[in-house]
Amino acid sequence: MNRRQFLIQSSLCSASSLISIGTHGWAAQSIAAVNPNPQRLIVVFLRGAIDGLNVVIPYREPTYYTDRPKIAIPQPGQPNGALDLDGKFGLHPALSPLLPLWQQKSLAFVHACGSQNETRSHFDAQDYLESGTPGIKSTRDGWMNRLLGIISDKNPIQAVSVGATTPRILLGKRAVANLASGRNAGNRQQIDKPQVASAFDRLYGNNDAIGRTYREGRLARTELLKDLEAEMKMANNGATLPNGFPGDAQRLARLMALDPRIQMSFLAVGGWDTHINQGASQGQLARNLEQLGKGLIALQTGLGAAYQNTTIVVMSEFGRTIKENGNGGTDHGHGNVMWLLGGGIRGGTVYGKWVGLEPAQRDRGRDLAVTTDFRDVLGTVLTRRLAIDASKLQQVFPGYQSQMMDLI
Repeated sequence: MNRRQFLIQSSLCSASSLISIGTHGWAAQSIAAVNPNPQRLIVVFLRGAIDGLNVVIPYREPTYYTDRPKIAIPQPGQPNGALDLDGKFGLHPALSPLLPLWQQKSLAFVHACGSQNETRSHFDAQDYLESGTPGIKSTRDGWMNRLLGIISDKNPIQAVSVGATTPRILLGKRAVANLASGRNAGNRQQIDKPQVASAFDRLYGNNDAIGRTYREGRLARTELLKDLEAEMKMANNGATLPNGFPGDAQRLARLMALDPRIQMSFLAVGGWDTHINQGASQGQLARNLEQLGKGLIALQTGLGAAYQNTTIVVMSEFGRTIKENGNGGTDHGHGNVMWLLGGGIRGGTVYGKWVGLEPAQRDRGRDLAVTTDFRDVLGTVLTRRLAIDASKLQQVFPGYQSQMMDLI
């Protein structure tokens, strides 16, 4: 990186900035045009490997209770029991606010889902799910960035990531906008001061590649700040937005409801690596699930009418062991559960081939087996909700032929 590039990125890419800048710029044309495809995609990544067996509980499996004497969720009807979904699976009671969405059939789960790659490394597994090429470490871009290359109408805020840096899933040739996490996301930065912005505008006013990249980044930030200011006036009503995922989700949802140009978004939520004191109906996992549930409801309510045109995918790098460990927790496993929320989802169903938890049915004799590849779920969403031609899925998930599912 040369000095000019460093100056640009240090000014526009601070941890609390909204950015849309990268090694490849685009011509920001028709900025006021509304995207002709109203469908949206929001991906929520649960970093740390959530225990899917305690999210969507196979309460008819005796082995679930014998292998989890401390952390199993009681059957429906028992004190602190699971919320019955379909007579076979139950929902963790901390997620009770989501039950109406299940009953309205805008919430579904795909169990025994994940990557076929056997890694138990958080770093590698997250990388594979975000690159969309399990087992291949040489992939440079993320599948959401490749998707953006297919659907992009070249507006500067078509894809938004919540967080200080651009995540692996959105890295690539197409620039994206970053919305800082927390209540101060919309605070003005040095680059937003007129005198500073004017100086940089003069410095990078030439029509070379660096100058164009700088101006595109400035344009993206200006547009998102306008949206933030409008959203805060409507949402705050004199109060401060809550911290954590619910607050970020609420702010993002209101931005997306306000600006139809935002078509894809990404949020990451940590804290799911429950090796110790995981808890059952109450405890560490339950507290995290409560906040996750609040955040998902904040997305649903904040999107308003746009929720019907939005698909929310909740995923994690892998599941956890069937058997609890000696510390009242669970260790790195394999199969997990993916969540789908939104309009057009054939909800009220737990999808996926369920083979059971008996030792002979497990992966490596210890984990929930993966019977549905995560790319089958995503491929179905992309073709049937975002109207991506099936022939172009190979561009999003190279080397993989997605199998369409009856989810939508």
